[in-house]
Amino acid sequence: MSRLEDLRGRIERREARVGVVGLGYVGLPLAVEFAKAGLRVTGFDLDGKKVESIQRGASYIEDVPAGDVATAVADGRLSATLDFGQLAACDVINVCVPTPLTKTRDPDVSHMAKALEEIRKRIRAGQLVILGSTTYPGTTFELFVPMLEGTGLKVGVDFSVAFAPERIDPANREFHVRQVPKVVGGVTPLCTELAAQIFRHVFDTVVPVSSTQSAEMVKLLENTFRAINIGLVNEVALMCDRLGLDVWEVIEAAATKPYGFMKFLPGPGLGGHCIPVDPTYLAWKMKSLNFPARFIELATEINGHMPEHVADKIGDLLNEGRIAVNGARVLILGVAYKSDVSDVRESPALDVIRLLADKGAEITYHDPHVPEVEIDGTPYKSADLTDDLLDRADVTVIVTRHADTDYERVVARSQRVYDTRNATQGVREGREKIRKL
Repeated sequence: MSRLEDLRGRIERREARVGVVGLGYVGLPLAVEFAKAGLRVTGFDLDGKKVESIQRGASYIEDVPAGDVATAVADGRLSATLDFGQLAACDVINVCVPTPLTKTRDPDVSHMAKALEEIRKRIRAGQLVILGSTTYPGTTFELFVPMLEGTGLKVGVDFSVAFAPERIDPANREFHVRQVPKVVGGVTPLCTELAAQIFRHVFDTVVPVSSTQSAEMVKLLENTFRAINIGLVNEVALMCDRLGLDVWEVIEAAATKPYGFMKFLPGPGLGGHCIPVDPTYLAWKMKSLNFPARFIELATEINGHMPEHVADKIGDLLNEGRIAVNGARVLILGVAYKSDVSDVRESPALDVIRLLADKGAEITYHDPHVPEVEIDGTPYKSADLTDDLLDRADVTVIVTRHADTDYERVVARSQRVYDTRNATQGVREGREKIRKL
């Protein structure tokens, strides 16, 4: 029996030891789900605070209940370590590290390369390596496979490699980890089969595709679809502003059509770990093939300029009250990139704050999920949303809509409100104070 055939049996019997490299918003939920399925899981990270937190049974990810972590650790199903030497004992290794962009908007694969180097040092026959980090088509086959085969082992014969993109949506209460179908593409059919087999323990549905490149493209298509449609509806919002129309009314009416229309909402810009980044990975790859990704480039341009539009409209609103932006007291409600999360990566709120601060505005923010944030070296701390804070602000700007914010009270106490998220839709009193995107 070959080592890979032996791995098939170990996976089926839930005897395979699973490693998860990168214990962030993707890696920790996956590690916990594997542990809940009865597999032994070791998490690897360079952040000692994360490792220590898991070892004492605590969670630092909002979507992962501390009780799930504590139970998995107490049962001996989950552990965490800084020691990458333990990768040698893992039968299945999932790579869930960040894939950001550089300052020049090029793919930054340095985190993946470091993880891959740690794996390469310990790769052995009978292991399955699965990349889950979002990246450009070809990364798994062009980067992972050659480095691992440089050890003398052969992919599909001695070890397996697959790509299975993460589909995490932070704060989504409707679809939990195991309910979202898992797409899997391997270098060989056996690689696909083994990866699908391990994921069937933790996902209700597994969707095999023909190659790692196809699986990589699936992820990029999903988020490029969202980015382009958000770009479209943001441009419609700019059109409605010029035409004197309420874009929110237009969208809600259009959404009553039972076919042929999908509702997307405008906003102050794109934020988060995927939507602003993933389409750029695809455009970068296509540029190397002399193929201009025109839809992506246009959507990126429109979405990227939305914070400037918001800052300009705030200036117009202040001007109505004969107040200069320079010296104006601006209260920002929400700096996280989306509702009910603490993640500020690529958040348009940071750009709005930066633009207004550059014009001399005095910025205060409130976000119950983000106690502090640093923007261009300037530290900010979340202020309590008191009546006095609302009263003193020259303008209150809703950038991120959080469920636990009383917008009825916000409007009642504020002098004027600029709402980028239609959070004040149901407010009954004081609507004359409100301006919307």
